[in-house]
Formats: sequence, structure tokens, C-alpha cells
Amino acid sequence: MPSSTSPDEEDGLETCVLKVFDLDLKESNLVNPSNSLKAELDGSTKKKYSFAKKKAFALLVKTKQVPAPSYEFKEKRWRCCQQLFADQTSIHRHVATQHAEDVYQQTASLLKQLTAALSASQSLTPTDKRSSPKDCLTPSQEVSAWLPDVSHVSPQELRSGQGDEEGEVLLYYCYCDLEDPHWVCAWQTALCHHLHLTGKIRIATEGINGTVGGSKVATRLYVEVMLSCPLFKDYLSEDDFKSSKGGSHCFPELRVGVFEEIVPMGISPSQVSYKNPGIHLSPGEFHKEIEKVLSQSSEEQGDTIILDCRNFYESKIGRFQGCLAPDIRKFSYFPSYVDKNLDIFRQKRVLMYCTGGIRCERGSAYLRAKGVCKEVFQLKGGIHKYLEEFPDGFYKGKLFVFDERFALAYNSSVVSECSYCGAPWDQYKLCSTPQCRQLVLTCSACQGQGFTACCVMCQDKGGKQASVPSQDSFKEECECTARRPRIPQEPQA
Repeated sequence: MPSSTSPDEEDGLETCVLKVFDLDLKESNLVNPSNSLKAELDGSTKKKYSFAKKKAFALLVKTKQVPAPSYEFKEKRWRCCQQLFADQTSIHRHVATQHAEDVYQQTASLLKQLTAALSASQSLTPTDKRSSPKDCLTPSQEVSAWLPDVSHVSPQELRSGQGDEEGEVLLYYCYCDLEDPHWVCAWQTALCHHLHLTGKIRIATEGINGTVGGSKVATRLYVEVMLSCPLFKDYLSEDDFKSSKGGSHCFPELRVGVFEEIVPMGISPSQVSYKNPGIHLSPGEFHKEIEKVLSQSSEEQGDTIILDCRNFYESKIGRFQGCLAPDIRKFSYFPSYVDKNLDIFRQKRVLMYCTGGIRCERGSAYLRAKGVCKEVFQLKGGIHKYLEEFPDGFYKGKLFVFDERFALAYNSSVVSECSYCGAPWDQYKLCSTPQCRQLVLTCSACQGQGFTACCVMCQDKGGKQASVPSQDSFKEECECTARRPRIPQEPQA
């Protein structure tokens, strides 16, 4: 990794000293992105504001940059809002007219961060000032300073991974306080483009959650960068990255964004924090707990609940034996599910699990906050890590993943069936009606008979589309969703 501060960047930081100690930038919902913020500054600081705004604009443009194909001579291209821009003038015009609010948010963030950096530097002793800059990571630094050196790797090695044998998909998360998620977003976007990675990354003040695919060379470099970054090196370890066969082809594109939560539970992190989770159990410890529960009589098992906090379509094709799998469509329904079924958790030991562990972090915190359980435990590393150690353990069936592979197989068990004929089947396909986003379990024989939709309603819609050009009348959801209660009520024991 390069040094975190280059000489040019140090000069830039010095010329960007901002006297904004009296400016409150904690609230980011100012009405007019430019005028409202600038109005709060005195005449001297307005010049500094203009500098910060230019810096924010350049940073945002940088996040839109994509590598040009090897057969083109142009060095830079940009992609934004499903458009491709081949020159700086056009991308600058687009960002200025369509993303003014984003520029404002980044400007406010830069001002706040630089004020904090200046305040910290003024409080340092001479000895501190000599030793601290290399360990600091501030938004004033160029994103390019935190991209790895790939000169020793051929472009072919970075771009490979189009086949399962050559590539890899990484799954990871890190809960830690991030002061400037927008800078992290810009850096992650540039980093993934630099390594030719695709995938999805969510960033918030509470941390980062990512799944990326590419060549094994690229994913290894990505892990090295993340483990050496000052923002994450004290929180992440190599064991926190779950890997599986795949590659860049597993995702249609790269999507990096800033959100309130790194996993959408629908409750502000200020209300339910990741800092109050359940007790983490290693895969080996979790395995022993499951073994103990399953060896007990039905009456003895009643003291413990094995809770799957994933969505119904995930647990449908794979789950732990003896688990309670809520029939919910989204994780944001989980808090309402707990509230509606609170009595079943009263005075119980709860063993929670999910795909990689991230949903359990705040899901267990929410359950603990209710104060009704004896104890709440969670599987560290999720099903992913458990199956690495116990492929033929107590988890039966496939592991659902949120990419174009849909599922990973670690054992030969099939726990689901074809929706049409009832034959054992666990290979998902999307409903054949384009407006429907339901996943369908329909075996090869039924597909051959034309049963490719999730329900009769969608099957009829698919037939009508051939003769009806306009598709505005078709709804995204169908009778599959309509007949399922949004928040199910579990029967009392």
C-alpha cells in the first residue's frame, strides 16, 4: 500500500485550512445545497468553501470513472445514470445538473472533516505532529493514493474470472464507525474499477457490507487492501471474508452506495446499534449447540429456539434442522415479526443464524433489546462459515446467495420441491413474467410443459404480453405475495 499522504496532498491540506469552528454541519438537510450552506460562512471562509466544493465535485466525478476497453485508445470514460460519457465536459455537465445535492452533501462532509482535522492538528504536540500523518485517512486525500500497485499483474490476470474455475466471489462486512462514508464510497468505487470487480457494496456511518466478484488475483488484492486500510485494519481479519467459486460474471454491474444502514432492517442504527449484539458462537460451538438441542426430547427442546432470520425464499431451499424459519419476504419485516410473536421468545434461549452473520448482528440486538429472552446467541460468520467446516452437518440443502448464481451447494440434500408437480427441486429461476420479481422452483419437466411463472396470474400475464405492447398495466407483485401475510403469526406452543 502507498503512503496515506503524498507531498502534493499535504500541500493541498495546508492550503485548505478552513476556519469553520462555528459552523454546525451535523444536520445535512439544508434546503438549498449551495446558498444555505454558503450563507452560514463569513467572507473569508466562503473562499475555502469554494475550494471544498470543487474538491467534492472532482471526487464525485472520480466515482463515475470506468476503465476503457483494451481496444480503445481513450484513457478515461465515465458511467452514470445508465449513460456512458466519453469526455470530461459531458460528465461535468451531467454531474452539475443532475447531482447537485450529492455535491452539496460531499462538500458539507469535507468541511466538517477538515475542520476536525485542523482542530486535531492544533492540539498535537510537536512529537505527535511528526508521527501522526501517515496513520490518518481524511477526505482531503486523493482516492488514487489508496489503490494497490498492480504493475506486477497482467491485465489478463485481473480481468479473468469469467468462468467458475478462474474466479471468486467475496462476502464480508465490518461494523465500525465511519466518519465520512461518502469518501469511502468514492474509494471503494475506484478500487473495484481498478481491480475489475463487480458486485454490491453498502456503506454507512455504522460500517461497510460488500459482496464482490472477480479473478482470484483481484479478490486477493482487494482483501489485502481492506486489511491494511487504517479505517478497517483494527476490525477486519482475513477470516471475515467468505469466499466461493464465481467471478465478475455473477453480478451484472458494480453498485456502491451510501445508506443509513449497511443491512436494511428498517430501524435507525441510533435506535438499535450493532454494539449490543448476541453472544457470538464459532461454527464448532454452534454445531455442538444444535447437536445438543436435536438430541433432546421434544419437551426439553422447548427451552431453545433455532431462529433463521433470513427471508422465506432463502430458508425454503436450505436450513438447519429443527429451526423456526419466519415466512417473511424482507429483513426489514423482521422487527415487526419479533414484535408480533414476542411471546414465543419469552424465557427462551435463542440460537440465531443467517447467510454471513451480518443480519444477526442487529437482529440479535433488536431481540435482546426486548428483554424477554434468557440468552441470545448468533452464528459467527453465518451459514457460509459453518458449511466450510461442516458441509454434511446439521444444515441441509443449499445456501441462497444474492447474485446470479442464486444458490451454493455444499451437500447433496434437497429440502424443497417443484411448485407444480412436487418433485424434489431446489434450483431457482426468475418468474418468466418480466414485471414479477418472484423466484420460482419449477423442475425441468414442468418447464418443458411451459410452467415457467410463479403462479397462474403471472402465467396469464406472460401470455397477454405477446399481444399487448403496453406493459404499464402489469404489477410487479402477484398472487404469491397477495396470499402471504406480510407479518405471520406463529402458533403458540
